[in-house]
Amino acid sequence: MRLRLLAVLVMLSPLAQGELVTKTVDYEHDGKAMKGYLAYDPAMAGSRPGVLVIHEWWGLNDYARRRTEELAEMGYVAFAADMYGGGVTTKDPDEAGRLAGQVKGTPLMAERARKGLAMLRDQAGVDPARVAAIGFCFGGTAVLELAYSGADVNGVAAFHAGLTRPEPDAHEDIAASILVLHGSEDPMNPPEKVMAFRRSLDEAGADWQMVTYGGAVHSFTNPEADEVGMDGVAYDAEAARRSWKHMQLFFDELFQR
Repeated sequence: MRLRLLAVLVMLSPLAQGELVTKTVDYEHDGKAMKGYLAYDPAMAGSRPGVLVIHEWWGLNDYARRRTEELAEMGYVAFAADMYGGGVTTKDPDEAGRLAGQVKGTPLMAERARKGLAMLRDQAGVDPARVAAIGFCFGGTAVLELAYSGADVNGVAAFHAGLTRPEPDAHEDIAASILVLHGSEDPMNPPEKVMAFRRSLDEAGADWQMVTYGGAVHSFTNPEADEVGMDGVAYDAEAARRSWKHMQLFFDELFQR
């Protein structure tokens, strides 16, 4: 009887249930203190794929942490990078634009993404040969730049990203598969910009795919997007659900699980 009771208690323990471990991870980039966020399921044995998460222009906030935890619940080791330093976040669009502007369009964007990737690979349980990166808005642009930089990553998934194009001299460096999850009515990426982006990836010989969600605008994955009060920025539940599923299919192909 005691053995049966012990077995039941073990099955009901947080570890057996797969309760996530989540924690802030302090690290540095070029002498600047950064605060990342790690999530994983300690009940899973052996090595598994790792996924880097890069936040929107608001900084590494609750939304980015929730996405990191969702990936951990799917069986990945997930690490969210801090792209601004010090764990800075904001809800003010002007401040967010200022913070993003210090990184976007500069070498810092790819460099800090690469540092986040290195931190992910350093985590226990990560199979270093199976890593991917995802990002939202600003973070979506960052993972594209990560791919363009020639980083050793299996693939990147960019949700409602700013569609930057690779420089011609970077074409031979792009080894990562690229998935772009895009809202058809995103005012940040008008049709001519989308077409130029697609042509640039073809010219680079990249392995890429784009899924476009009809009627979706910018930030369609974030349930809090409507609170911002910006034209062309809104949550779309169907596009959010479908894009997350498309990311999962992409990962299944990348990691051949």
